Amino acid sequence: MVAWTFLTEVHLFIIFMLLTFAVNGEVRYSIPEEMAAGSFIGNIANDLGLDDKRLKNGKARIYSEGGTDYIELNVNKGTLVIKERIDREQLCGRIMPCILNFQILLENPMELHRVAVEIIDVNDNDPIFPRNLIQLEISESSISGARFSLPRAVDPDVGVNTLQTYTLSSTDHFHLKSRSQDEQSSFINLILKTPLDREKQEQHILILTAVDGGDPPRSGTAEIHIIVLDANDNTPVFTQEIYKATVAENAPVGSVLLRVNATDADTDLNGQITYSVTHATDIAKELFELNPVSGEIKVIGLIDYEQSKMYEMNVEARDHGNNADSSKVVIEVTDVNDNTPVINVMSASNQIPEDALPGTVIAMINIQDKDSGKNSEVHCYIDEDIPFRLKSLNNFYKLETDGFLDREMIPKYNITIHVEDKGTPSLSASHTLTLEISDVNDNPPKFEKEHYIAYVVENNSPGSSFFSLKAKDLDLGANSKIAYYVQETRVQNSSVSSYVSVNSDDGVLYAVRSFDYEQTTQFQVSVIAKDGGSPPLSSTAVIDVFVQDQNDNAPRILYPVQSKGSLVAEMVPRSADVGYLVTKVVAVDQDSGQNAWLSYKIMKPADLTLFEIGLQNGEVRTLRQVVDKDSSKQRLTISVEDSGRPSLSATVVVNVVVTDGLHQALLELNDMSQGTEADDNITFYLILALVIVSFLFMTFIIILVSVKLYTWRRSKLYNKCAGGNLPVIPYYPPHYADAVGTGTLHQVFNYEVCMTADSGKSEFKPCSQNTLRLHSAATETLRHGEKEILQNESMGTSSEVSHNVSTGGVQAGEVTCSWNREANPQSSTVSLLQCQSTTSRSEVLSLNHCATH
Repeated sequence: MVAWTFLTEVHLFIIFMLLTFAVNGEVRYSIPEEMAAGSFIGNIANDLGLDDKRLKNGKARIYSEGGTDYIELNVNKGTLVIKERIDREQLCGRIMPCILNFQILLENPMELHRVAVEIIDVNDNDPIFPRNLIQLEISESSISGARFSLPRAVDPDVGVNTLQTYTLSSTDHFHLKSRSQDEQSSFINLILKTPLDREKQEQHILILTAVDGGDPPRSGTAEIHIIVLDANDNTPVFTQEIYKATVAENAPVGSVLLRVNATDADTDLNGQITYSVTHATDIAKELFELNPVSGEIKVIGLIDYEQSKMYEMNVEARDHGNNADSSKVVIEVTDVNDNTPVINVMSASNQIPEDALPGTVIAMINIQDKDSGKNSEVHCYIDEDIPFRLKSLNNFYKLETDGFLDREMIPKYNITIHVEDKGTPSLSASHTLTLEISDVNDNPPKFEKEHYIAYVVENNSPGSSFFSLKAKDLDLGANSKIAYYVQETRVQNSSVSSYVSVNSDDGVLYAVRSFDYEQTTQFQVSVIAKDGGSPPLSSTAVIDVFVQDQNDNAPRILYPVQSKGSLVAEMVPRSADVGYLVTKVVAVDQDSGQNAWLSYKIMKPADLTLFEIGLQNGEVRTLRQVVDKDSSKQRLTISVEDSGRPSLSATVVVNVVVTDGLHQALLELNDMSQGTEADDNITFYLILALVIVSFLFMTFIIILVSVKLYTWRRSKLYNKCAGGNLPVIPYYPPHYADAVGTGTLHQVFNYEVCMTADSGKSEFKPCSQNTLRLHSAATETLRHGEKEILQNESMGTSSEVSHNVSTGGVQAGEVTCSWNREANPQSSTVSLLQCQSTTSRSEVLSLNHCATH
């Protein structure tokens, strides 16, 4: 079928072959390419008006300066035929029309006839991509509209048979942008419609199809593997979509044609850009070189204007984060314009506030070009994707803002001013101005959320922190310094400031009081974040504070009610079946959640086999039937415990009467009541007896200690008198005299000292009035009876003198004084004088007299 189509096409071309004669006798033929050897081209003899014999006799032959191996002259028939299959693409390449020029040379006489054979293109070549698999690495941070250069398909055919369109398999993320006006100016870019998400899909596989314009059309495909990269968020951007340059065909090797320039908002390694050529013809690669660092395109070969008038290259700028942008470079071969425009910055501002109005002047620029005429006319422009514009004033330009600025979005602009002259080829220059945007307080503080939920445990310590919130301000300096305040509201008729406070610096919330879940379960706090700008801006966040319950309430038993006045008992008939409901213990817990989950158990059952209680419902039921040996009176101690950590509990006593009838139940209840009262009385008497015994024991201990102290004191005094070491007491009774008046008797008196009742804090014990009177009376008695006692003692006998003492008309009683004599080992005599009152209070006044004879 293909062979038939091809032959039909050949025959049609032969039938409609155009035969024309030029004025100078030139014969022109048109034939399709790919005709088989021996195929008929034309009858040259008839077309030249020659006799067949003339060709043979004139030794007709084909002459060509370059020689031809494709066409042969049949002298016998006078026809031109195909000598060898002609491939137009191999013969002429992209040149149109493709013509074979040669001459028919005759002798005798000499004649020369020019013949031109035009080779018509046939759609015999499929579009072919340089490689079947195209791999692209695209960052997920690439923005919509990002362009990625794709290799162009090559179709050696020309005219309508050459490459016409590109199609892309269905995808939601990409579409194609291509231009196929002619082979030299065609390009194809992959445009990102919607941003990629590496977490959703790491790879995309697309089919790129190139279709030519033949009938039927031919096509070629390539598979595109797109790997989504995660990282760099700024893509290099070329300053131009298409770079054009003009170069003279005699340009010396090493000449710089132009410099492609891409800018990247990133810094350091991510901002370093590497340039590369992604597509160029083999001839262009031999003539031009792209510097991967500077983006300069230099001449590295000899340029031939007749060979090609224009070269095209697709260049790519890629940073170290694998983000890339592509642009096209078109180089036209022509003669020279050798002066580059010069950009002179007359004045420039390096900083403006972000609230600057549109039309604010940033810089004044002067453009100069030393060329003249059209070559000195310049075109000055800046990138279109920035909020700035240029206004022309002859050769002066004013750079001003063309919109509102936002420092938080873009804090700095690198404004590249491009200048191109209108010479042939056009020369260009660029200059970059760096403009920083200063901050204005135009952003209020912003919380991460407008509504928060916080939890605080009840019984917390006042002053403890329980929540923290943070606001961010996109401004700088004082405009971003945030202070936090609690908005004044009411909580349960109290100021919210009596519940919580906030640290104005870090936004930490503190509890002002200790919370009680049973009183307050929830309240709301509004926190204001205010920046330090002028005027300040603020925002508010609402916090719902929930008080978390703690197990701080013990269960409270509602039933059965414990009463001191009367006894409540539950009756169980002896005929009760297994599972008979005796009673139900009802308890509540003021806590909530797990802390209020109650469990019931019997602590002290009278019979472990007769009753049970439901763990959750508190129902007391029989485990078996009642038998005769079971006691008719049962006393159950039931514990109710919550599930908190630690758990709290309460107990209740349940009296159960097992009876055959109501009358017996009443008797049992009466007995249990009396038994309870008796138990209560016994308990009271036991406690009373314990108190009395304890009191008596303590009294005995006190008396025993007092006696011991008294005995020890007397023995100490005696020992001192016996050894002659008794210290001299600086107090002596008034009117004291020696026993014999000689002054040889060493007498020492020891008194027991007591104070009045108002000296309660003194180390001495207080004296009663009777004691004072008794001391006075005893002293008087000693005065009057001293000689008698001492005389008796000197005689070696013990004397005892008694006197009735009265003071101030008050009878103090009889005071009896005795003198006891004891001998020491050194034959000295020690006498003790002791006086004692016989009053009912048994108050003792003692006067110890020591004498050594």
